[in-house]
Amino acid sequence: MLYDLSLHIGYLYDVPASGAHHILRLLPLSLPDRQRLVAGSVTVHPKPDERSGFTDFFRHPATYVMYRSPHDKLDIRMKARVSVEAPPLTADFSPILSGLPDELADCWSLGPESPHHFLGESPRLGIDPLIADYARSDLKPGFTVRQIAEAICARIHADFRYDPKATTVDTPALEAFALRRGVCQDFSHIMIIALRSLGIPAGYVSGFLRTIPPPGKERLEGADAMHAWVRVWCGETAGWIELDPTNDILVGADHIVTSYGRDYSDVAPVIGVLKSYGSHQTEQAVDVIPLN
Repeated sequence: MLYDLSLHIGYLYDVPASGAHHILRLLPLSLPDRQRLVAGSVTVHPKPDERSGFTDFFRHPATYVMYRSPHDKLDIRMKARVSVEAPPLTADFSPILSGLPDELADCWSLGPESPHHFLGESPRLGIDPLIADYARSDLKPGFTVRQIAEAICARIHADFRYDPKATTVDTPALEAFALRRGVCQDFSHIMIIALRSLGIPAGYVSGFLRTIPPPGKERLEGADAMHAWVRVWCGETAGWIELDPTNDILVGADHIVTSYGRDYSDVAPVIGVLKSYGSHQTEQAVDVIPLN
Protein backbone atom coordinates (compact mmCIF):
# COMPACT_ATOMS: atom_id res chain seq x y z
CA MET A 1 0.00 0.00 0.00
CA LEU A 2 1.08 3.55 -0.73
CA TYR A 3 -0.06 6.19 1.75
CA ASP A 4 0.04 9.93 2.11
CA LEU A 5 0.29 10.91 5.78
CA SER A 6 -0.31 14.23 7.44
CA LEU A 7 -0.08 15.10 11.11
CA HIS A 8 -0.84 18.36 12.85
CA ILE A 9 -0.06 18.97 16.53
CA GLY A 10 -0.85 22.41 17.89
CA TYR A 11 -0.14 23.94 21.31
CA LEU A 12 -1.68 27.20 22.52
CA TYR A 13 -0.16 28.55 25.75
CA ASP A 14 -2.13 30.59 28.29
CA VAL A 15 1.09 32.48 29.05
CA PRO A 16 3.76 32.95 26.35
CA ALA A 17 6.77 30.67 26.80
CA SER A 18 10.00 32.62 27.03
CA GLY A 19 12.09 29.63 25.92
CA ALA A 20 11.70 26.00 24.89
CA HIS A 21 13.55 22.86 23.79
CA HIS A 22 11.74 20.08 21.89
CA ILE A 23 12.62 16.76 20.25
CA LEU A 24 10.27 15.55 17.50
CA ARG A 25 9.99 11.93 16.31
CA LEU A 26 7.33 12.07 13.63
CA LEU A 27 8.55 10.69 10.30
CA PRO A 28 7.88 7.03 9.45
CA LEU A 29 10.87 4.70 9.37
CA SER A 30 12.26 2.88 6.36
CA LEU A 31 12.36 -0.84 7.20
CA PRO A 32 13.83 -3.54 4.92
CA ASP A 33 11.21 -5.53 2.97
CA ARG A 34 8.36 -3.86 4.84
CA GLN A 35 8.20 -0.07 4.78
CA ARG A 36 9.84 2.69 2.74
CA LEU A 37 9.69 6.41 3.38
CA VAL A 38 9.38 7.88 -0.12
CA ALA A 39 9.45 11.52 0.98
CA GLY A 40 8.72 13.45 4.14
CA SER A 41 9.03 16.77 5.90
CA VAL A 42 8.52 18.28 9.35
CA THR A 43 7.69 21.99 9.68
CA VAL A 44 7.50 24.01 12.86
CA HIS A 45 6.00 27.47 13.40
CA PRO A 46 7.08 29.91 14.66
CA LYS A 47 10.49 29.39 13.13
CA PRO A 48 12.85 28.07 15.83
CA ASP A 49 16.03 29.89 16.78
CA GLU A 50 17.93 26.63 16.40
CA ARG A 51 17.07 23.43 14.54
CA SER A 52 19.09 20.28 13.91
CA GLY A 53 18.58 16.62 13.10
CA PHE A 54 20.05 13.50 14.66
CA THR A 55 19.52 9.73 14.86
CA ASP A 56 18.89 8.25 18.30
CA PHE A 57 20.05 4.89 19.69
CA PHE A 58 17.10 3.02 18.18
CA ARG A 59 17.93 4.57 14.77
CA HIS A 60 14.99 6.96 14.67
CA PRO A 61 15.48 10.19 12.75
CA ALA A 62 14.66 13.01 15.15
CA THR A 63 14.44 16.79 14.95
CA TYR A 64 15.63 19.12 17.70
CA VAL A 65 14.22 22.67 17.92
CA MET A 66 15.01 25.44 20.39
CA TYR A 67 13.39 28.81 21.09
CA ARG A 68 14.97 31.72 22.91
CA SER A 69 12.24 34.27 22.15
CA PRO A 70 8.70 34.41 23.60
CA HIS A 71 5.95 32.56 21.73
CA ASP A 72 2.32 31.87 22.65
CA LYS A 73 1.78 28.88 20.37
CA LEU A 74 3.61 26.05 18.65
CA ASP A 75 2.41 24.50 15.41
CA ILE A 76 3.99 21.22 14.24
CA ARG A 77 3.16 19.57 10.92
CA MET A 78 4.45 16.40 9.32
CA LYS A 79 3.77 15.26 5.76
CA ALA A 80 5.04 12.01 4.27
CA ARG A 81 4.51 9.47 1.54
CA VAL A 82 5.26 5.92 2.59
CA SER A 83 5.03 2.50 0.98
CA VAL A 84 3.98 -0.34 3.30
CA GLU A 85 3.91 -4.11 2.86
CA ALA A 86 2.24 -6.40 5.37
CA PRO A 87 4.81 -8.54 7.24
CA PRO A 88 4.69 -12.02 5.69
CA LEU A 89 2.78 -14.69 7.55
CA THR A 90 5.11 -17.48 8.63
CA ALA A 91 4.90 -20.72 10.54
CA ASP A 92 5.51 -20.56 14.28
CA PHE A 93 9.21 -21.31 14.73
CA SER A 94 9.41 -19.84 18.22
CA PRO A 95 10.60 -22.09 21.08
CA ILE A 96 8.54 -23.14 24.06
CA LEU A 97 9.03 -20.76 26.98
CA SER A 98 11.58 -22.95 28.77
CA GLY A 99 13.81 -22.90 25.68
CA LEU A 100 13.88 -19.12 25.29
CA PRO A 101 16.67 -18.42 27.88
CA ASP A 102 19.12 -20.57 25.89
CA GLU A 103 18.35 -18.63 22.71
CA LEU A 104 18.76 -15.34 24.57
CA ALA A 105 22.13 -16.53 25.89
CA ASP A 106 23.25 -17.16 22.31
CA CYS A 107 22.43 -13.57 21.35
CA TRP A 108 25.62 -11.52 21.87
CA SER A 109 24.53 -8.34 20.14
CA LEU A 110 23.79 -5.17 22.11
CA GLY A 111 22.67 -3.20 19.06
CA PRO A 112 19.26 -1.51 18.76
CA GLU A 113 17.56 -4.76 17.71
CA SER A 114 19.00 -6.81 20.57
CA PRO A 115 16.31 -8.49 22.70
CA HIS A 116 18.37 -7.80 25.82
CA HIS A 117 17.21 -4.16 25.84
CA PHE A 118 13.58 -5.30 26.10
CA LEU A 119 13.71 -7.79 28.97
CA GLY A 120 13.95 -5.79 32.18
CA GLU A 121 12.53 -2.61 33.61
CA SER A 122 12.45 0.53 31.46
CA PRO A 123 11.79 4.20 32.30
CA ARG A 124 8.00 3.83 32.51
CA LEU A 125 7.61 0.12 33.12
CA GLY A 126 8.56 -2.10 36.05
CA ILE A 127 7.74 -5.75 36.64
CA ASP A 128 4.47 -5.64 38.56
CA PRO A 129 3.34 -8.76 40.51
CA LEU A 130 -0.35 -8.24 39.69
CA ILE A 131 0.30 -8.07 35.95
CA ALA A 132 2.76 -10.97 36.26
CA ASP A 133 0.01 -13.10 37.83
CA TYR A 134 -2.33 -12.03 35.03
CA ALA A 135 0.26 -13.19 32.46
CA ARG A 136 0.90 -16.52 34.15
CA SER A 137 -2.81 -17.36 34.06
CA ASP A 138 -2.49 -17.66 30.26
CA LEU A 139 0.37 -20.15 30.38
CA LYS A 140 -0.39 -23.65 29.14
CA PRO A 141 2.01 -26.60 28.91
CA GLY A 142 3.77 -26.74 25.57
CA PHE A 143 2.80 -23.25 24.45
CA THR A 144 5.39 -21.55 22.27
CA VAL A 145 6.50 -17.98 22.91
CA ARG A 146 4.39 -16.77 20.01
CA GLN A 147 1.32 -18.64 21.28
CA ILE A 148 1.78 -17.05 24.71
CA ALA A 149 2.08 -13.57 23.17
CA GLU A 150 -1.01 -14.09 21.03
CA ALA A 151 -2.97 -15.41 24.03
CA ILE A 152 -2.06 -12.38 26.19
CA CYS A 153 -2.89 -10.04 23.29
CA ALA A 154 -6.33 -11.64 22.88
CA ARG A 155 -7.02 -11.58 26.60
CA ILE A 156 -6.19 -7.87 26.96
CA HIS A 157 -8.49 -7.13 24.03
CA ALA A 158 -11.29 -9.10 25.71
CA ASP A 159 -10.77 -7.86 29.28
CA PHE A 160 -10.13 -4.16 28.70
CA ARG A 161 -12.44 -1.46 27.36
CA TYR A 162 -11.23 1.25 25.00
CA ASP A 163 -12.01 4.52 26.79
CA PRO A 164 -10.04 7.66 25.81
CA LYS A 165 -11.40 9.54 28.84
CA ALA A 166 -10.19 6.99 31.40
CA THR A 167 -6.46 7.73 31.21
CA THR A 168 -3.94 10.33 30.11
CA VAL A 169 -0.51 10.03 28.49
CA ASP A 170 1.03 9.99 32.00
CA THR A 171 -1.24 7.35 33.57
CA PRO A 172 0.86 4.52 35.06
CA ALA A 173 0.30 1.08 33.55
CA LEU A 174 -0.77 -0.37 36.90
CA GLU A 175 -3.53 2.24 37.23
CA ALA A 176 -4.86 1.43 33.75
CA PHE A 177 -4.63 -2.27 34.63
CA ALA A 178 -6.79 -1.71 37.72
CA LEU A 179 -9.32 0.32 35.74
CA ARG A 180 -9.49 -2.33 32.99
CA ARG A 181 -9.84 0.49 30.48
CA GLY A 182 -7.72 2.98 28.60
CA VAL A 183 -6.22 3.48 25.14
CA CYS A 184 -3.63 1.85 22.89
CA GLN A 185 -0.71 3.18 24.96
CA ASP A 186 -2.13 1.61 28.13
CA PHE A 187 -2.89 -1.76 26.51
CA SER A 188 0.57 -1.90 24.95
CA HIS A 189 2.32 -1.07 28.24
CA ILE A 190 0.31 -3.71 30.11
CA MET A 191 1.09 -6.35 27.47
CA ILE A 192 4.81 -5.46 27.56
CA ILE A 193 4.95 -5.84 31.36
CA ALA A 194 3.06 -9.14 31.13
CA LEU A 195 5.48 -10.59 28.57
CA ARG A 196 8.62 -9.34 30.32
CA SER A 197 7.42 -10.86 33.59
CA LEU A 198 7.60 -14.24 31.81
CA GLY A 199 11.10 -13.57 30.48
CA ILE A 200 9.90 -12.70 26.96
CA PRO A 201 11.49 -9.59 25.40
CA ALA A 202 8.83 -7.07 24.39
CA GLY A 203 8.93 -3.47 23.19
CA TYR A 204 6.72 -0.53 22.28
CA VAL A 205 5.91 0.52 18.73
CA SER A 206 4.62 3.97 17.83
CA GLY A 207 3.08 4.75 14.48
CA PHE A 208 -0.06 5.43 12.51
CA LEU A 209 -3.14 3.32 11.89
CA ARG A 210 -5.39 3.74 8.91
CA THR A 211 -9.02 3.76 10.01
CA ILE A 212 -11.82 2.64 7.71
CA PRO A 213 -15.20 4.39 8.10
CA PRO A 214 -18.36 2.31 8.58
CA PRO A 215 -20.17 1.21 5.40
CA GLY A 216 -22.02 4.10 3.82
CA LYS A 217 -20.14 6.73 5.83
CA GLU A 218 -17.62 9.18 4.42
CA ARG A 219 -14.13 9.34 5.82
CA LEU A 220 -13.74 12.31 8.19
CA GLU A 221 -10.72 14.52 7.56
CA GLY A 222 -8.25 14.37 10.44
CA ALA A 223 -10.01 11.40 12.03
CA ASP A 224 -7.21 8.86 11.68
CA ALA A 225 -4.93 8.33 14.65
CA MET A 226 -1.47 7.87 15.98
CA HIS A 227 -1.35 4.38 17.40
CA ALA A 228 0.71 2.05 19.56
CA TRP A 229 1.26 -1.69 19.56
CA VAL A 230 3.78 -4.31 20.77
CA ARG A 231 6.75 -6.12 19.28
CA VAL A 232 7.74 -9.50 20.73
CA TRP A 233 11.03 -11.37 20.32
CA CYS A 234 10.18 -15.00 19.53
CA GLY A 235 13.67 -16.51 19.43
CA GLU A 236 16.60 -16.64 17.03
CA THR A 237 14.70 -18.22 14.13
CA ALA A 238 11.38 -16.38 14.38
CA GLY A 239 12.81 -13.01 15.42
CA TRP A 240 10.45 -10.13 16.12
CA ILE A 241 6.70 -10.18 15.50
CA GLU A 242 4.25 -7.33 16.13
CA LEU A 243 0.82 -7.60 17.75
CA ASP A 244 -1.88 -4.98 18.27
CA PRO A 245 -3.71 -5.63 21.58
CA THR A 246 -6.18 -2.78 20.99
CA ASN A 247 -7.57 -4.69 18.01
CA ASP A 248 -6.26 -8.23 18.73
CA ILE A 249 -4.54 -8.60 15.38
CA LEU A 250 -1.15 -9.24 13.88
CA VAL A 251 0.19 -5.99 12.51
CA GLY A 252 -0.48 -5.58 8.80
CA ALA A 253 -0.35 -3.09 5.94
CA ASP A 254 -2.60 -0.60 7.78
CA HIS A 255 0.05 -0.13 10.50
CA ILE A 256 2.79 2.40 9.69
CA VAL A 257 5.83 2.39 11.99
CA THR A 258 7.31 5.64 13.26
CA SER A 259 9.57 4.38 16.05
CA TYR A 260 10.54 1.45 18.26
CA GLY A 261 11.46 1.65 21.94
CA ARG A 262 11.29 0.04 25.36
CA ASP A 263 8.18 2.05 26.30
CA TYR A 264 6.48 5.32 25.41
CA SER A 265 9.31 7.41 26.85
CA ASP A 266 11.61 6.24 24.02
CA VAL A 267 9.18 7.07 21.21
CA ALA A 268 7.06 10.07 22.30
CA PRO A 269 6.30 12.12 19.16
CA VAL A 270 7.03 15.39 20.97
CA ILE A 271 9.04 15.80 24.17
CA GLY A 272 10.65 18.86 25.66
CA VAL A 273 10.65 21.61 28.26
CA LEU A 274 9.14 25.08 28.38
CA LYS A 275 10.23 28.16 30.29
CA SER A 276 6.75 29.28 31.26
CA TYR A 277 3.87 28.82 33.68
CA GLY A 278 0.15 28.24 33.38
CA SER A 279 -1.63 25.67 31.27
CA HIS A 280 -1.99 25.07 27.55
CA GLN A 281 -4.45 23.69 25.01
CA THR A 282 -3.54 20.94 22.56
CA GLU A 283 -5.08 19.84 19.28
CA GLN A 284 -4.11 16.96 17.01
CA ALA A 285 -5.28 15.75 13.60
CA VAL A 286 -4.04 12.80 11.56
CA ASP A 287 -4.81 11.72 8.00
CA VAL A 288 -3.74 8.37 6.53
CA ILE A 289 -4.81 8.39 2.88
CA PRO A 290 -4.31 5.27 0.71
CA LEU A 291 -3.25 6.02 -2.85
CA ASN A 292 -3.74 2.56 -4.38
